[in-house]
Amino acid sequence: MRLTQSFLPNISVRNVSKSTTVHAVLLAYTVIALFPIFIVIVNAFKDRKGIFRDPLALPTSDTFSMVGFEQVLLRSDFGLFAWNSIIVTVLAVGLVLLLGAMAAWALTEYRFRTNLLITFLFAMGIMIPIRLGTVSILRLMVELNLVNTLTSLVLVYIAQGLPLAVYILSEFVRTIPKELVEAARCDAVSEYRIFFSIILPLLKPAMATVAVFTMIPIWNDLWFPLILAPSEETRTITLGVQQFVGQYVTNWTSVLAALTMAIVPVLILYTIFSRQLIRGLTSGAVK
Repeated sequence: MRLTQSFLPNISVRNVSKSTTVHAVLLAYTVIALFPIFIVIVNAFKDRKGIFRDPLALPTSDTFSMVGFEQVLLRSDFGLFAWNSIIVTVLAVGLVLLLGAMAAWALTEYRFRTNLLITFLFAMGIMIPIRLGTVSILRLMVELNLVNTLTSLVLVYIAQGLPLAVYILSEFVRTIPKELVEAARCDAVSEYRIFFSIILPLLKPAMATVAVFTMIPIWNDLWFPLILAPSEETRTITLGVQQFVGQYVTNWTSVLAALTMAIVPVLILYTIFSRQLIRGLTSGAVK
């Protein structure tokens, strides 16, 4: 009894030490991840001299300026760029969630000949970057007459996000009790109604996780908008910002202001879905 009691303080000290180490590592990672965002937002509210004089300093009465935001709103069609980004992101993420949930349910619940092959193809889609097929994708869009259209971006982003969505949602589908599905089938409920009335509502936490992981790369992407939709009418925010970047001179106040305005929708969506995201991460959606 005395030996057991003597070991208890050592165990508690070790647990506290591990907890402190983990929190220190997570805090350091948080600081490193948020530091670039902090620099962008702080310098967006400073004039050019203030940016280059001390980029780490907060805006003061001498350096505070809203010129960057004025130039973005007056010299560019920022509203159109933002609207294009919203349309592409919402359509792509929505279709990725719907198609990914349907594919995950089908691959997990039903057994057919090509089940393993389709699962393998989705796994290959995670391992192989879609940018390796840029030339083939561009050639296909030219043949389909979809260049300089938002449809081309939506299709590419669906192909980009679907493999990871199927993987995450498949892991979550396996945690759904089989009794719920069997009970519905005993009541002669159709497979479509089972999916939309039972499975889909239970997948909300995992779908929030997929939505965040899918939305951010789409919103921040520059590669495919530059190649597939570079016209003035189809530019997204990331491509529209490039007009302030010149070969010899870069208007950093406008660039940083545009990036700050582009961050706002992502922060709003993350705030809305943060609770669902945490539930998805802690409920076994990602293993």
